[in-house]
Amino acid sequence: MFWTVYAQMTTFSVSQATTLDRHIGSSFQIPPASLTFFVFGTIMITVVVYDRLIAPAARRLTKNPQGLSPLTRICIGLVLAIIAMIAAALTEIKRLRVARDNGLTHKPDITVPMSVFWLIPQFLLVGGGEAFTYIGQLDFFLRECPKGMKTMSTGLFLSTIALGFFFSSVLVTIVHKVTGNSHPWLADNLNEGKLYNFYWLLAILSALNFVIYVVFARRYVYKEKRLAEHGIELEDSGPVCH
Repeated sequence: MFWTVYAQMTTFSVSQATTLDRHIGSSFQIPPASLTFFVFGTIMITVVVYDRLIAPAARRLTKNPQGLSPLTRICIGLVLAIIAMIAAALTEIKRLRVARDNGLTHKPDITVPMSVFWLIPQFLLVGGGEAFTYIGQLDFFLRECPKGMKTMSTGLFLSTIALGFFFSSVLVTIVHKVTGNSHPWLADNLNEGKLYNFYWLLAILSALNFVIYVVFARRYVYKEKRLAEHGIELEDSGPVCH
């Protein structure tokens, strides 16, 4: 579900950006797709903040040399994804209100007088979520897989990204069929659609996914602890993600 949310940053969020005022100064306009820079920029900043501030504090509090466990990091990423979709829905509601107030509902070619920077929070939240989810998930696969299956485990990890984008396409198809042409959520003219409902749907699905994840994550026993219970000391498992 996280990667399904992430898929919106390169699709519908970019579509939103094309309708908004993207000017910096009097002549320069930000390309809509360049907003994804905020995702990658946030990832880099989050990794540094985690490494220098969060991880040392977590080590002191939890007495765990890893700081936050991989499953905890994934958990944080899932929470940020939910908040990102809530922020995206609220921003889209505001965008539609501004378009309606200016009589632009049926004029998709005219820029909505609202700054494109209103979209930044959803990009920042998804970027922060990716930093926690991606690294936590990769670390989990590398630490917990059998010693001779690390390459396969990395492939399985990357397949979750592909599945997230695939599920996003499935959701879009279902929403198109269910909402029909009379009151479409995902209209060609975003000013006539209800994209915010799609974001609310993703927020709800992400919340359900989070609950299911927490149930299973709380029951999971890490390999190191399982082996220790049998008196087996864990060998060096190779590279891990910090």
